[in-house]
Amino acid sequence: METPFVLDLESQRLFAQLQEKFKLVDQQIGQFKSYLKLFLQASKEFNLTALLSKKDIIEHHFMDSLALMHSFDFSSIGSFADVGTGGGFPGIPLKIAFPHLAVTLIEVSAKKADFLKMVVEQLKLEKVFVEELDWRTFLRKTDYPIDLFVSRASLHTDELVRMFRPSCAYKNAHLVYWASRHWQITPMEQPFFWKEYSYSLLHKERKLIFFKSKD
Repeated sequence: METPFVLDLESQRLFAQLQEKFKLVDQQIGQFKSYLKLFLQASKEFNLTALLSKKDIIEHHFMDSLALMHSFDFSSIGSFADVGTGGGFPGIPLKIAFPHLAVTLIEVSAKKADFLKMVVEQLKLEKVFVEELDWRTFLRKTDYPIDLFVSRASLHTDELVRMFRPSCAYKNAHLVYWASRHWQITPMEQPFFWKEYSYSLLHKERKLIFFKSKD
């Protein structure tokens, strides 16, 4: 018999905070709870993260992924892609929050890609595609209709801005990068820098860095 998945009082409090802060409905919170259960069960097998407590995952992964909701208008786009998504952050939390969006999860690790496909199936997420490609290959060989790329510290920004090359199918999309407060722009990135948004997570200052083509 499967062991029941029990949330301690601290986790219940954090989910209530998540729901209030990001204006989520009960169904969405239910999906987050199912995601947490799947993540914890599969974390060691798929080498997903060093953070294995419910509290850490809710705070460091779920809340941090949704931080973008306060600085970007998701009603203005129809699709986004998550570069180097790993265990699904920030792509899956953002998909749960905005179920109407088409999502491409880019993850070169076959084991992690298998986990992502399982999550998509178990949570009944529609219009989610998992691409097992590295970033440069994805840029060369695909041409999805993607409006926004997100990346939570998977690749450095000087690698991510390759998408703005004139020959790239994604040169007109936006890019958002999760960064620490110490992040500094380089000359390679400067032509595409748009704006930044500062926020706090667990008393640490963080930044979201926005890029777009100026042409």
